[in-house]
Amino acid sequence: MFHLHDKLKYFLYPAPVDMRKSFYTLSGIVTSVMKRNVQDGEVFIFVNRRLTTMKILHLEHGGLVIYHKKLESGVFKLPGFDESLTSHAISWHDLMMIVRNVKPKKRLLKRRQKEASFQDF
Repeated sequence: MFHLHDKLKYFLYPAPVDMRKSFYTLSGIVTSVMKRNVQDGEVFIFVNRRLTTMKILHLEHGGLVIYHKKLESGVFKLPGFDESLTSHAISWHDLMMIVRNVKPKKRLLKRRQKEASFQDF
């Protein structure tokens, strides 16, 4: 079941996170860097550097839960925030805007390399 709702407190971690991290390492970031307590029932949001993957860590009745969203295309559009802070409080509405307002990713095309010919040697 999805137990996130507008009565909870949400905190966005302002730095990119390696999405290989799981329960213990994300909980470690919450405790040591964000200076919050996972056991308080707050919701913690982590996004990778490319803004294509999001993990949400939350303590529910049975234990810790990670919601994981990976975009097939586009990137998450994050709200503006002070990157010097260790966490950024956001609302349920802000989280829904992040998840729903995925913007198309601009693709940079690389210029093709000229193939070497025998005359170049």
